[in-house]
Amino acid sequence: MKDRKLLNSELGRLSAEQYRAARPSGVEVILDNIRSAHNVGSIFRSSDAFRIDRVWLCGITPLPPTAEIHKTALGAEDSVRWEHRDDTVALVKELQAEGYTVVSIEQTEHSVSLRDFHCDFGKKYAFVFGNEVDGVSQEVVDQCNASIEIPQYGTKHSLNVSVCAGVVLWAITDKLY
Repeated sequence: MKDRKLLNSELGRLSAEQYRAARPSGVEVILDNIRSAHNVGSIFRSSDAFRIDRVWLCGITPLPPTAEIHKTALGAEDSVRWEHRDDTVALVKELQAEGYTVVSIEQTEHSVSLRDFHCDFGKKYAFVFGNEVDGVSQEVVDQCNASIEIPQYGTKHSLNVSVCAGVVLWAITDKLY
């Protein structure tokens, strides 16, 4: 059986303008001191794929426009809203005051498996992804409402942050849409 690949024009994707005008998903991403612009670009691309409302770039996280971000984002840095904040903890507190449930993606004493994390349509969530070496800072974890971890079965204890974001954002939006 032959199976023809679809052309981009056949996929029915939103334009950047339609994306920005779409009903909010209620999901935002916080990047806590990510070092690699390529990881940031990849997270923008995943955020666009799953129609995330906004990406927060905190601390030393690289900001658009850069060639490195654009190389992996492929323009998603133009469709997904983003803002920069110096202090991740202050942002977490601000979002909580606005009614967001803020969840760190981190292995903690009380973290919940991604498969068991329950989210409700209509609620607002912000998911915090951490630095490539140190993960989400302890000060941020302390402020979050919960922590989620991705079950892993090999010898390594972590995933690349952009891979982690793709897995989490797919799982969360799959539950919400």
